[in-house]
Amino acid sequence: MSAPAARPMPPLRRRPEAPPLYAIADLAALGGRPLPEAVAAMAGAGVRWIQLRAKPRPPAPRLDDAELHRLVEACVAAAEGTGAELWLDDRADLAALFEVAGVQLGQRDLPPGAARKVVGEGAWIGRSTHDEEQLAAADADPDVDLIAVGPVFATTGKERPDAVVGLDFVRRARRATAKPLVAIGGIDAGNVAAVLAAGADSAAVLGAACTGDVGASCRSLLAAAGGRP
Repeated sequence: MSAPAARPMPPLRRRPEAPPLYAIADLAALGGRPLPEAVAAMAGAGVRWIQLRAKPRPPAPRLDDAELHRLVEACVAAAEGTGAELWLDDRADLAALFEVAGVQLGQRDLPPGAARKVVGEGAWIGRSTHDEEQLAAADADPDVDLIAVGPVFATTGKERPDAVVGLDFVRRARRATAKPLVAIGGIDAGNVAAVLAAGADSAAVLGAACTGDVGASCRSLLAAAGGRP
């Protein structure tokens, strides 16, 4: 009897190269402006990572799955050919259906190992952390490609935000992990340079990226982050 064929090895994921600015296109923060339009403006300004976030928070409507699928599809089309890579907030199932960079998981979302079974080896998985224990777990998890820490400053991006961790936690996180590190929470053009100086590879910006003229806001954030996309 011949030996069973060896199972092919899964493809190796490339390490994320986090850009200094990671903009979050948030449906509620945009105040009714179309999400695909914001994605196009962010990409046109030079932002290279954009997260799509459509949580049911006033004034954003609650979207059913069919509506959210259509919205993601339109955002993917808006980013096509721009060089920007898209991330999805929470939804591993939708990330598996589109050519996106990855999915960002909170502590109440699917565990990274379960999400990996959905998105496969071709997508990155980010994990949001808010304290040392969560950070250590994310660092040890082979399915986590990127770690987010925060909120660094006070934020209105969530209805029930976690406790502010401050820049000191960003510094401790940098010493605790070699994985790409994203800082989030209350970051704007006035403090983004300090966040990057504290050791974050990337600063995730929601409110300051979605306020006013989205393209102009993102260009100001990029300039404050050092001028690099």
